[in-house]
Amino acid sequence: MNAIKKVVLAYSGGLDTSIILKWLQTEYDAEVVTFTADLGQGEELEPARQKAKQLGIQDIRIEDLREKFAQDYIFPMFRANALYEGLYLLGTAIARPLIAKRLIEIAEESGADAIAHGATGKGNDQVRFELAAYALNPSIRVIAPWREWDLTSRSRLLDFAEKHQIPITKDQKGEAPFSVDANLLHTSSEGKVLENPAEPAPDYVYQRTVSPEMAPDQAETIEISFATGDPVALNGEPMSPAHLLTELNRLGGKHGIGRLDLVENRFVGMKSRGIYETPGGAILLEAHRGIEQITLDSGSAHLKDELMPRYAELIYNGFWFSPERDMLQALIDQSQTFVNGTVRLQLYKGSVRTIGRWSDQSLYSEDHVTFEDDAGQYDQKDANGFIRLNALRLRLIGERRNRLK
Repeated sequence: MNAIKKVVLAYSGGLDTSIILKWLQTEYDAEVVTFTADLGQGEELEPARQKAKQLGIQDIRIEDLREKFAQDYIFPMFRANALYEGLYLLGTAIARPLIAKRLIEIAEESGADAIAHGATGKGNDQVRFELAAYALNPSIRVIAPWREWDLTSRSRLLDFAEKHQIPITKDQKGEAPFSVDANLLHTSSEGKVLENPAEPAPDYVYQRTVSPEMAPDQAETIEISFATGDPVALNGEPMSPAHLLTELNRLGGKHGIGRLDLVENRFVGMKSRGIYETPGGAILLEAHRGIEQITLDSGSAHLKDELMPRYAELIYNGFWFSPERDMLQALIDQSQTFVNGTVRLQLYKGSVRTIGRWSDQSLYSEDHVTFEDDAGQYDQKDANGFIRLNALRLRLIGERRNRLK
């Protein structure tokens, strides 16, 4: 294989990716381009630029992708009401295809031979980054240092950092009590103090939400408006996707909404325990299902629910850029044509409940469901034949069972 002369690195500015940056320079003798994505993680990204400069990087890319992340990745996923294993709102998984896409695009723009990431060899992210990368550029070379180097302990990492004069702050000298991944949709915490699934997560793990017990004693009512399945306004005020989700995060965090303690099945085969906070996402999921209740027919709604686990699994496992995800997305998006209207929700001590919904395209008919006189809208005698036809198969089975006794 040809020597690698230039690498685009997914760079956070933290100790691990700074070590990876230097390792790429020393082991591959390659020029490194750093790419740092602002996905709403809530951190100041300028220090990442400064640290990359200190390490001799000339081509430093820092991009605000919050709107693109919300519009092109989070919102399409929420049209499907996607939950992995019935609970997880896929906050980490949905961010990886966007980062990988930009890595590939920057590699093409800068003439790089390879991309690199800091995902470990035990987790899902290595799979997500690389499946996305190969789908977009089949000939790209991917460097995964955690699968190659011998820096397999904290002391070795720190020794390497000191040897190559990589700045180490005091708080980085000891091992962190848990690791965190954060973006506009969620925070994910795992490892160390969280590895025993029998032990409750310490209170200090939670970063975006107050405990439900400490949330306000007064419920708060909000309204979310939808257009073709996507939220477009909060309490009557039009908002961009990222702005709307940011506001929902604030409201949900204030009321202790969106906490999840989950032991999930990783794609690589092991189980892992994670603590997730998805305050805005939990509100958005409830609201979207609320508006679908009156705008989707039963056939479409039930088919979506049947397909959702498969769709969620594709995202979790890293197949965002697969033909099967595209096919499912087309079906899901088609179902959202008339998902327009407004949902009223109540936020209270860790819970979010739909308490009202209305739409100009509603399929709900008071005339048909009323217990009062329906003025001939529905002839109840019609149910006789309906029940007899549906019971025919069951009656024949019952008659056979009686004959065989």
